[in-house]
Amino acid sequence: MRVLAMLVCMAAAMLAFHPARAQTQVQVTDTWPAGDTVTLGQNQSFYLHLHYTSEQPVHIWARPYFQGKPAKAGSNPSRVYPAGSGEALGWFFLFDPGTQVDEVRISAGDGSYNRTPVVATYPVSITGGDEPVQDTPQPAWLAALRAADKAAQDADYHRTMNTPPSAGEIALFNGFMLAMVAFGLLSFAWPAWGLWRWRDGWRIAAALPILVMGFVVLRIVVDTARDPTSHNLWPFEIVMWGVLGCGWMMALALARKLAGAGRAS
Repeated sequence: MRVLAMLVCMAAAMLAFHPARAQTQVQVTDTWPAGDTVTLGQNQSFYLHLHYTSEQPVHIWARPYFQGKPAKAGSNPSRVYPAGSGEALGWFFLFDPGTQVDEVRISAGDGSYNRTPVVATYPVSITGGDEPVQDTPQPAWLAALRAADKAAQDADYHRTMNTPPSAGEIALFNGFMLAMVAFGLLSFAWPAWGLWRWRDGWRIAAALPILVMGFVVLRIVVDTARDPTSHNLWPFEIVMWGVLGCGWMMALALARKLAGAGRAS
C-alpha cells in the first residue's frame, strides 16, 4: 500500500507540473450576409470571418446545427493555418430551401475525432431560401480570405506535383499494377480451366466470370473510344471484377468438393 501511495503521489506531481497545452481559441468577428437573422438566397453560402490563436498549426471548420443536430449542409474544407494568431474563413451552404440553422459550431484541430474539439459556437438564425441571390458587393475581408485560401490551395497543388514519388509510393503503385494484371489474367485462366475440366452445370457456372470480365473489358474499350475520360479508374474496375471472379471460382471449387463432383469426374 505504501508503494502504491507513493506512485499515486508521483503521478499527481507529474500532472501538476506538466505544462498544459492551451486549446485553440477562435472568435467570430464578422459574417456575410450580416445579421442575426438571415435568409440565404438560392445556392448562397454563409461566410464567417474568424480570428484564431493557436500554439501549433491547425485546421478550422465551421458547421451549422439546428436544435442540436447537424443541418443538411455542406461546409468548408480547411487549409492548415500557421501557429500564432491570424484570420481564417469558415463557410457553409444549405442543401434545401427551408433548412434552418440556429447555431454554428466551430471546431479546430488536426481533423481526427479525438483531437478536433468544438472551440466556439456562434448563435444565429439562418433559413435556406429559393430566391435568386441579390447582387451586393462582398466585404473586403471575404475577398481577401478567399484569395488567401485559393493561393494556399494552388501552392499545395504545385508542391505535390513537383515532389517526386518516394520509394514506398513507387512500390505501392507497382504492386497495385501487378495485382491488376494478376487478377485480370486469373479471372480468365481459372474459369477457362473449369470449362476444360468440368462437365454439365459446373461448366456453365465456370463460364460466367469469363462472360462478365469480357463484358467489363469491352465496355471500357467502347466507352473510352467515345469519351477518354469515362473510365479514369479502369484499373480499379479490372481488379474489382477480377477479385469477384476469383471468389466465384473459389466458391464453385468448394461446392464441387462438397458435392463430390471432383471424385465423380
